[in-house]
This record gives sequence, C-alpha cells and structure tokens, in this order.
Amino acid sequence: MTSPTRTPCLDPGQFSQTNVAVVGAGYVGLPTAATLASFGHNVVCADSDQNKIRLLNSGISPIAEPGLEELMAPSIAAGNLSFVSNAARAVERASVIFLCLPTPQSGDGSADLSAVEAVSREVAHLIPKNATVVMKSTVPIGTSTRIAHLLRRPDISVVSNPEFLREGFAVSESLSPERIVVGSSRPGAAQEVANLFAPSAAPVIVTDSSTAEAMKYAANAFLATKLSFINAIAGLCEVVGADVEDIVTGLGLDSRIGGKFLSPGPGWGGSCLPKDTAALAAIARINNYEFPLLDQVIATNETQLNHVVDKVAAVNRGLFGANIAVWGLTFKAGTDDRRDSPSLDIAKRLLSKGAAITAFDPSITQSSLQDPDLASFDVTLDPYEAARDADVLVILTEWEDFADPDLAKLMSIMAHPRIVDARNILDPFSARAAGFIYDSIGRR
Repeated sequence: MTSPTRTPCLDPGQFSQTNVAVVGAGYVGLPTAATLASFGHNVVCADSDQNKIRLLNSGISPIAEPGLEELMAPSIAAGNLSFVSNAARAVERASVIFLCLPTPQSGDGSADLSAVEAVSREVAHLIPKNATVVMKSTVPIGTSTRIAHLLRRPDISVVSNPEFLREGFAVSESLSPERIVVGSSRPGAAQEVANLFAPSAAPVIVTDSSTAEAMKYAANAFLATKLSFINAIAGLCEVVGADVEDIVTGLGLDSRIGGKFLSPGPGWGGSCLPKDTAALAAIARINNYEFPLLDQVIATNETQLNHVVDKVAAVNRGLFGANIAVWGLTFKAGTDDRRDSPSLDIAKRLLSKGAAITAFDPSITQSSLQDPDLASFDVTLDPYEAARDADVLVILTEWEDFADPDLAKLMSIMAHPRIVDARNILDPFSARAAGFIYDSIGRR
C-alpha cells in the first residue's frame, strides 16, 4: 500500500456484531474491551492475573479510570463482556483478537516484546481459521510482520491498530476517538478492524502496518517534544524574568500550535512517553538514522528532573538531613499509575541527596502502602500529616486537591514555610501573602 486511505468517518451502518478477544486487561486492554462490548460486540477479555479477573467479573475495575466501571456494568449484566484468566479460552471462538500486552523498555531503550511473542506462540494453533490478530500494544515498526511470521498461519491476518488514549480520559476517548488508525498488508482485514469501531463515527486512516506502528511513536515523540520545549522555555523565563504562564496563553491562542501539552512541570513520564521516545530513538540507531532532535527532547527532560531537585535544595539551602513533604506520586492526576512517574523519580532523587521524604498521593490506599515502589520513604494517607514538621513542601502532581490547600494550617504545622510548586497549581500571590517562601516553574 503506497498511501493511506482517509475516510471522513466510519459508517455506523457497517456495524455487525463480532466475537472479539482482548488479551491483557490493563490500561489499554480494559478500556478497549469495555468499549467494544458497549458497541454490541461479544467480548472475552483475558489476563494472567487471577485476582484481577475476580475483581473484573464482580464489576470492579483494578485500575483507576473514571467511568470505566460504569461502562463495563451493562455489558457484564447483558452477558457480552466476560473475563477469563486464560488467553486460550478467550481466543477459541473469536474472529478478531486484540493483543494489549505490556512492551516495557529494555536495557538498550528498545521495546521488550517478550510478552507479545509469548502469547502469540501460546494461542497460534488455537485461533479460529481466517481470524484477525490486532496489535494494540505499542510495538516497534515491523512487529506486525514479525508476529505474522511467528504465528505461521497464512490464513490469519495481522493488523496494527495503535491506541492514542490518555490515562484519566480513556473511556471518553475510547467511545469518541479523534481518529482510528489501522494498518495491514491486507486492506480487507484492516477495514474489518476499523468497522468494529463504527458506532464511534470517528475518522479513519487505513494504511500499511509499518506506517500505523510509526504513527503511534511519532505522536508520543511530538507530545514529549512539546513538553520538553515548554519546560526549557520556563527555565529561560526564570533567568530573564519573564512569566511562562503568559507565554503559554499566547502560544495556545496560536492555531498553528495549540495549548495542549504546553503545561510546565517537573518533567514528563508515565507508561508511554519515556519508553516510546526511547524506543523510537533505538529504532533510529538500529537503522543508522541520526535523530538529534529526539535525543535532545529526552536529555531536556532529564535536565528538568534535576532542575526541580535543585530548586528544593536552593529553597532549603541544602538537602542533607532535610525533611521534605511530597504531594503527588502518580505521573499525572486522575490515575493511580506510578510507572516512570517524574514525581516518584524526583522523590527518590531527593532521598539520594540525604533528605527524608514523607509523601501523600490521593490515589494511595491502605492496601497500596506496601507497594515496592513506595518502600524507600514514608507515605501517609493525609496530606497535612505529610507536611507536618517539613522543611519544604514539594508539589509534584497536579491533583485538584492540591490547588487550594489550607495555607494557614500548613503554616502552623510545617517546620519552615517553604513550597516548591513543580506543577504551578497554587496561586503564587496567595502563597506569598500567607508568609511562604514560594517557587514554581517559570513564573515570577
């Protein structure tokens, strides 16, 4: 296929009920399964975590995603959404199988495809004749072709259908996506997958699998570029006396640029941007293509993480022996996901400098206090207890709960009135009027 086919939107009249398997009930697989079931398809979702499957069959989502349980409930009740702990059971009657499996970053920056390959081998001989396997996971360019060879089933079509979901908005963006991208060497199979999403009436791009795979990496690399750019501009604002908030407003009003992903912060992270930018850089290296722009985007993010640590050190005149309160450990508000979280990274960097850390995050519950990634510092379930006797309060995630704290209470319980607001969530005038030494990202 030499060029993609773009259609204004899917025709809901193309909808037909399909037996679908979704392998992987994580942040991608679960919204995908729930959405396809809500569209009327018969969906069986598999995951190897049996505790997760027990929760799901009880209608409880194991991940924090607004609206997900409400989306699942009618389909579970109607019987067209079910969950099993065995991928083989999920695929045995499916004509379309979505692989929504983790592809974590390897030591060299490339994506680890071991889970995708293991499941493909496991179910290869069980997939019904003439079925379609859909790569929903973010995978290196050429993976769909690689999986087709691994399956050794010429009757099976392999289609790339990358996801573009934001955690915290996965339900709304699954039901009403900005676009559906499908790629395959078999256009008919690509169209079959696109038709599954016909009720969304979303614009469609039908292309080859390599282009579809590259499109996901290009999207995330560009978003990371915007974030690194605005953090670098914020740093410049700090040395020349400008205000990044007004710059962001001005840029956002420019239709060529837009205001999304232009929020200065502690650095970007999460389960997608770090590993996808690293994977794209690895793909460039493997193919002997120089990509200095992407290299600098990644390097700028590392600089930003250290910049926040330096701000805390400057406010406190050192870190060794300091008591630091950290508000926010997830990589963004509205999720419980701490994978590659800049907040968690910065907390650990502060700890490595000799500071004592007491942290709070609204997503943390009594049961999650034992999570390994929280083992290196104290965690409390009350934000003000985290701030008690603190030398500095550092705000690292933009939870709404942090936007309007009781400043008088903080003043009374902290050892010193110092705040480093790495999300620019507080009003600087109010904080300073309350008596705090206040620093943020790129603001006067």
